[in-house]
Amino acid sequence: MHEPVKWKYNINESGEIVFQATVERGWKLYDMNIPEGGPIPTSFTFDEVKGAELVGKVFTNTETKSQYEEVFKMNVPYFSENPTFIQKLKITDREKFLVSGSINFMSCNDESCVPGNEEFKFTGTALPASLKAAKVTDIIPSTSTLTEKIGDDSLSTLKASTQLTTLTEPLSPVDYWQPVITELQNLGNNISSSNKTGLLIFLIGFGGGFLALLTPCVWPIIPMTVSFFLKRSKSNRKKAVTDAVTYGLSIIIIYLLLGLLITALFGASALNDLSTNAIFNLLFFALLIIFGISFLGAFDLTLPSSWTNKIDQKAESTTGLISIFFMAFTLVLVSFSCTGPIIGTLLVEAAGLGSMTGPAIGMFGFSLALAIPFALFALFPSWLQNLPQSGGWLNSVKVVLGFLEFALALKFLSVADLAYGWRILDREVFLVLWIILFTLLGFYLIGKIKFAHDSDLKFVSIPRLFFAIISFAFALYMVPGLWGAPLKAISAFSPPLYTQDFNLYQGEVHPKYFDYEEGMEYARKNGKPVLIDFTGYGCVNCREMEASVWSDPRVKSIIDNDCVLISLYVDDKTKLPEPVEITEYDKTRKLRTVGDKWSYLQRHKFGANAQPFYVLLDNEGMPLAPAYSYDKQVDKYIQFLQKGVENYKSKK
Repeated sequence: MHEPVKWKYNINESGEIVFQATVERGWKLYDMNIPEGGPIPTSFTFDEVKGAELVGKVFTNTETKSQYEEVFKMNVPYFSENPTFIQKLKITDREKFLVSGSINFMSCNDESCVPGNEEFKFTGTALPASLKAAKVTDIIPSTSTLTEKIGDDSLSTLKASTQLTTLTEPLSPVDYWQPVITELQNLGNNISSSNKTGLLIFLIGFGGGFLALLTPCVWPIIPMTVSFFLKRSKSNRKKAVTDAVTYGLSIIIIYLLLGLLITALFGASALNDLSTNAIFNLLFFALLIIFGISFLGAFDLTLPSSWTNKIDQKAESTTGLISIFFMAFTLVLVSFSCTGPIIGTLLVEAAGLGSMTGPAIGMFGFSLALAIPFALFALFPSWLQNLPQSGGWLNSVKVVLGFLEFALALKFLSVADLAYGWRILDREVFLVLWIILFTLLGFYLIGKIKFAHDSDLKFVSIPRLFFAIISFAFALYMVPGLWGAPLKAISAFSPPLYTQDFNLYQGEVHPKYFDYEEGMEYARKNGKPVLIDFTGYGCVNCREMEASVWSDPRVKSIIDNDCVLISLYVDDKTKLPEPVEITEYDKTRKLRTVGDKWSYLQRHKFGANAQPFYVLLDNEGMPLAPAYSYDKQVDKYIQFLQKGVENYKSKK
């Protein structure tokens, strides 16, 4: 076992923990601030702090050097001599004093690298006898106190002096969590993400309703519907119109109540949390795989016939509006084996709005698309004669939906994989599976693949040919993605580029930090504004913004050169060292994961809970421009960035 770095630590008379690293000749210890994709940085974790408070972050006065390292493809800062690290303390109770934690680091020479971890612990006996409980201002004097003692000119001179390097540290602690909701409003904050997302959810639901109409569970109900309404009103035109409208409204109300009931039982925020929960995503993955296999003809999935028979008998035996309602309920039950996956996916996506509004909008769109054709056929039964009879073409629709179920199932598996960091479905694996699926779908459409329940295909119809061309073209479109092409058309579904092992594309934007406080401290030391990116592993709109907007060279240049980008994943399932208890809206709850922490930060500081959410901050944590949400207009995003950078420079 080789230990090229050895540590000594103590608490000095000034109430500072001093960590002294001794680096063996020929080896180097890496700096605390390393860009993403580099070696392990030197970091200090404090697991337990009693009888004291940490003042600021760990800092060092030791000069670093930088060297380009081929293995990491970047310039990496490191210490060429034995560095000293300092953590300032405010002692509040000598008797209860306890500070423990660990140092995580990596050291390398020309041949190999050695990661390391050093545990440390201090009790009251480690405190110097002369050290008394001190105020923060006694440890780090404020700028106003220094100005009174030495004057403005002398203060500027001292800041520039190499003999007083501690003044390069923040002169006073900054509360980066201070709410800035009012300040954002004063800047003219006009985020309309909820409206845009609501419209998107409605359109997704509306499209899902029309897709459900073509499923083998729904299509055969159309003749049954026409037969039912022909019996009710053969001569009374006014009654026929009333019955048809009532039938359509009944379908909408039933689906709307179903969506609201599910959301009420679980809660909109709970559904949103479920969208990145491992068990939920794996169950949904398995469910879609089972449905997909069923659609390919391996077996049939149906609800118990006793359920639908009883409802159908009830519809026949009753009269008036109640019978129409039961007829609509029969439609919902019979079609559920095909519409269930569509509804489930829709509710999870809709829960992203964070309230009951999302599922209600989504289910309204779904039920409206499903209700319109049935209401029209109830009103004009003669249209039924113009419909194609169910048969071979409906089996083909079923198989196509089966392939689409498989593709969608991989999306759910990918979300769980990203949120928990398993790395079993990286981007290239995901793309390979999608390429195979859509290639097989193309071969099926031209008759090269046949399943047991398929009719003989004597010739390829024009619609099948065009759908096959689209499927083959889509598969070929994804092939360059195996070498890192952005593939903007599917960026909302595929894992992000950073999960890909082999990547020739250099146009993506990489966050400098994934921790809010660390990123803010780095930006403050380097005199740059901060771009906060509230995102999520399961956030479809976030991936679209990254692929469509961040990939623009102008946007990338501003983010990389003029800002410090901090990406905070609100669905990161990494456990916090200890749960953090907070009070929000007069309710006490605990933050247990890293994602919980960043989600609370977004709500507490900025008064928002939807992603993506972008905000530019100065080094005191104050907003520089109105926040920005989901809007793929590149020029508008550039204006947002430029305004923040210009305001930062004018403040300085």
